[in-house]
Amino acid sequence: MNKDRLDWVISGLNQHALSKAEDQFLKTAVEAFDKNHALTERQEERLENLYKGKSLSTPIKKSDRSSFKKSIP
Repeated sequence: MNKDRLDWVISGLNQHALSKAEDQFLKTAVEAFDKNHALTERQEERLENLYKGKSLSTPIKKSDRSSFKKSIP
């Protein structure tokens, strides 16, 4: 996965509410990419599957997204 694809997937995921585990995985994947300039095959697969699953649901509205993030401790 290249940086452009990673950024595109992240921007798509940011349109959806993520669970705490999904959010943590996303942060870990970004850190790994920044450090190694690549993801493992497993990370890529998990990230693509997460994106595909979330893309099937309706994105949250911008106002809903900000209130969701504020409610996370």
